[in-house]
Order: sequence, then C-alpha cells, then structure tokens
Amino acid sequence: MSELHRRAFLGATAGAALAGATRTVEAQPAPVPIIDCHIHLFDQTRPQGAPYSGGRGNTEPALPARYRKLASPLGIVGAIEIEASPWIEDNLWVLEVEENDRMMVGAIGNLQPDKPEFKEYLDRYRKNKLFLGIRYGNLWGYNLVDQVANPSFIEGLKLMQQADLTLDTANPRPDLIEAVIRVSDKAPGLRIVVDHLPSMMARLDANAQAAAEGNLRELAKRPSIYIKISELMRIADGKPSTDPVLYKPLLDRLFDTFGEDKLIFGSDWPNGQAVDNLPVIVQIVRDYFYAKGRAAAEKYFWKNSLAAYKWARRDPGQPQLATRALDRRFPPGGRAA
Repeated sequence: MSELHRRAFLGATAGAALAGATRTVEAQPAPVPIIDCHIHLFDQTRPQGAPYSGGRGNTEPALPARYRKLASPLGIVGAIEIEASPWIEDNLWVLEVEENDRMMVGAIGNLQPDKPEFKEYLDRYRKNKLFLGIRYGNLWGYNLVDQVANPSFIEGLKLMQQADLTLDTANPRPDLIEAVIRVSDKAPGLRIVVDHLPSMMARLDANAQAAAEGNLRELAKRPSIYIKISELMRIADGKPSTDPVLYKPLLDRLFDTFGEDKLIFGSDWPNGQAVDNLPVIVQIVRDYFYAKGRAAAEKYFWKNSLAAYKWARRDPGQPQLATRALDRRFPPGGRAA
C-alpha cells in the first residue's frame, strides 16, 4: 500500500470510528433536569438561632451553596425552599439568601391567612418573584382542619389565589387530606400542593388506606391540586435502600391515582435522613419515572412543578417550556400573567 493510500485508509477508518462514537453519544438521551421542590434553608449559627435545624444533630447551616455542591452532580438544576420557621422575619431572610444564588427559583413562606396583618404581609412579599406562596397545615401549632371553618382564613386564601400564589400543606394525615378538599371547595382554583404524601400512605394500615382512598381519588379530580413525592426513602438493614421492590407498589398507587400531570419531586433535604442521602433519593424516583418514558419523567422532575408553583427561570441551565403559548403563561423573570 502506497503512503498516500495508507494515509487515506487511516483517515477513513478514524472518520468512521468518530462517526460511530458520535452516533453512540447521540443515541443516549440527555438526563432530565430536576427542580427539587422541597428543601429547607436555615442558619442555626445566627445570633437568634433557628427554630428548626434539620434534626439528627445537624449543626451545619443549610444554605444554597451547601445544597448546590450535593445537588448539581445529580442533575438538580433548581430548588424551591419550603418554610422552616414560623418567624415572620424569616420570610425576608430566605428571600435575601436566595437572591444571591440563581439555583434557587423560589420560596414557600410562612404567613397566617387568618391574621389581620396577612394582607399587608402578602402584598409586601408577593412583589418578590421568588415568593411563591405559603405553607399551612399542622406544623407550628397551626390547624388547617379547624381553619377551614374560619371565614377570615378562607378570605386570606382567596387573596392568595388572586395573587397567583400556591398553598403547600403539611404534614399529611387523613383528616388533613379531607381538609384540603374542603379548602378547594371554598377557594376553587387555588393551587394546592400536598407535601409528603408517601409517608402517610406508608404509615396507614389496610383499613385506614381504604378509608382514605376515596379522598385521594377526589383530590386527583381537581386540576389545581398537586402531590409531592417526598419522604419516600426507606431504611433496610440499617441502610437507605434503592431496591425497586420497596417502592414500586406505593409509586404505582400514586401514579395510577394521580397520573403523570399531578406528581412533583421533592427531596426534603436536609431533614432527617435526607441530609446524607440525596443521591439515593434521586435514584429511587429516577429509576421509576425513567421507566415511564421521557415525557412522564420530564413532567415529574420539572414541568409539573412549573404548573404548580409558576417559578421563574433564573439560570441558563434551568429548563423552560418551548411553545410560545406556554411561554406567555410563564414569562421568564416574572410571575405569570
């Protein structure tokens, strides 16, 4: 073989190998980006301390930089903070902390809709595009079950709906699930996110689950109610488990009841066991939802959260809807029109 022919042969071989490698890379779809819709931020080293600090002797402040270091390698590109304090001034503290890190796309704060000052605080905080709503349930001595009968509370929720904000509820019990239905009756159209539903379903015995089933099906019928798959991870033999056998029956029930348009991801970092196990938490749901196909996985990992919270994209790595009609509903950098 002449030198000229040898070079041509080697060039063609290298080109074919490169083309084959390119096709191999192209054949593997990019991972679905993740918006984590349930993390907590706090700093117990502040002079005033913090009313919640993650449990399990967690002495390190939970701030965006710490979370980013853990989350970015897992494909998590954005996060929503869920209130970790009943102190009114901590709404502002969280918003100021989030302003300095574009990974954070929003915060669910802590305001009491029945209080006379609620409208003033709501008007103040809603001006910040990172303020996405409030959480109210049975934490900090609150009682959503009783408040459903309070006209002042319902009027406060209607103000939230008019402001295009979201209500998170916690922590789930059968009576709280029933109360969510009643809230939805009295403030129809208010977006409601039920936090940590898997933990309730795992706790109930067969009879209690059967009794709650009707209310869960009713929740599924309501287009403005969403379910957060959080507090899902289980410990087996003293270690966090990713065994699909442990999770598939429960996830199947949730998926069969609520469908692919209602479920959203939340890690609950750094609460309890979630503080050290973010990779496990992501793997459990990634294995399940990837098996449902890319369209379902995208809805679970970010698209449904956009509908539930109307967060605004802050970083180029965060996903956005492609169609112009939907982009008008969720304009970049501002609350939906």
